Amino acid sequence: MTAPLVLRRARRLGSPVPVDLLLADGRVSAVGQVTSRDVEQVDLDGRWVLPGLWDQHVHVTQWALARDRLDLADARSAAHAVTLVAERLAHRPPAPGTALVGRGFRDALWPDVPSAALLDAVVGDVPVVLVAADLHCAWASTAGLALLGANGHPTGVLREQEWMGVMGALDQVSDAVADAAVAEALTAAAARGVVGLVDVEIADNVAVWRRRPVPAVQVRAGVWEPYLDRVLHDDLATGDRLAPRVTQGPLKVIVDGSLNTRTAWCRDPYLGTDGHGVLSVPPDHLRVLLSSAARHGLTVMVHAIGDAALDVALDAIEAAGARGSVEHVQLLAPGQASRLARLGLVAGVQPRHVVDDRDVTDRVWADRADRAYLYRTLHEAGVPLAFGSDAPVAVLDPWLAMDAAVWRTSDEREPWFGEQRLDVLTALAASVDGASLDVPVGARADLVVLDDDPLAAAAAPGGLSAVRVAGTLVGGEWTSPLG
Repeated sequence: MTAPLVLRRARRLGSPVPVDLLLADGRVSAVGQVTSRDVEQVDLDGRWVLPGLWDQHVHVTQWALARDRLDLADARSAAHAVTLVAERLAHRPPAPGTALVGRGFRDALWPDVPSAALLDAVVGDVPVVLVAADLHCAWASTAGLALLGANGHPTGVLREQEWMGVMGALDQVSDAVADAAVAEALTAAAARGVVGLVDVEIADNVAVWRRRPVPAVQVRAGVWEPYLDRVLHDDLATGDRLAPRVTQGPLKVIVDGSLNTRTAWCRDPYLGTDGHGVLSVPPDHLRVLLSSAARHGLTVMVHAIGDAALDVALDAIEAAGARGSVEHVQLLAPGQASRLARLGLVAGVQPRHVVDDRDVTDRVWADRADRAYLYRTLHEAGVPLAFGSDAPVAVLDPWLAMDAAVWRTSDEREPWFGEQRLDVLTALAASVDGASLDVPVGARADLVVLDDDPLAAAAAPGGLSAVRVAGTLVGGEWTSPLG
């Protein structure tokens, strides 16, 4: 139990009058003028206090390990990516017996084609595995393919299931190494005002989070089908406590592929092809799986990027009577937003993808780009929005996500389909755990303290990205001390 704490002269969003906040037993126990003097006092000097921020979609271990991997986000071609790999090998080679791992490439925009042979020409026998920005494919050298158990692959570019089945080989580090990386990453997240996240790592997350030390943020530990029996055997429902600051999260299911990999399952074929993408789970099996989750008190988190995948997801969710979110919702057909609202589902969206994938969308979905990332359409239809990063797919920083949602640009270009911009209050509400931006008596003392007024910061592109976080509290305890 944390000791009581008084935050003096705290300014709440939209209110010009500072107030005192008494935090006790992990909650806000008084708001106004607090006269108690026998507890710790912190003068915020008019800083803004908001509910702490949540990232509702993170692959925690992959994100933590990826923070030290070769960044290929700026690679303009396969040849350019190979040059970046060669430079990394020259200046910082991997330890003997380990792989050089890169992340973040978007080959849908490249003029040339990646292959194992291209990498082999510069890396020789060094295992190299480069993971795409969307995590749905990887490009490996011949030695990298051997490390993955994919010897003899014809191209060296593994997509969807052939990659998903072996991707765990990259994360085969000791528990001590993984846990240290996660602890460091969560501390960095807390420094940006994050008080909680949903972990959808493909792992036995019950065992993982029961092993780890108390995290700097709250964690909802998701479960995937291969580990579902463990959760059901232990009679765990969403919200049940697993460890300090850790609760059972939702069942995560992937219905289709991704945009960059051109495998999102779409009603219409991709331009110039007869391919509609990839349906990753049979609809009948999906209904059975979601029904089982619903019966056992688990919410669901269903990945559906293409509009046809969204049809499959909504059909299965409705038949199963499941509750939870549809993740990504990157392509909407007419009527789908209202159906999401009618079913009471949350749209788990990642606004940073709007600016990161803008050019890819204009290329591979040129005939339907006006139906992509329709956040305002969803909001106006009454669908609650829950922001996330999908880290390591995008940077885990809610302020970057909010800026992308409000402005839909990250460079000198005009907002991309600017009619789909969200107002700052809607973006903030989608970044906290619940729609309220107030800090009332009885609320959990999961708070972020800001040096800047976010409403003023949102007046220009990039302003929200630059918001300064002064400190973060979880349960009334400083997880990022006041700076």
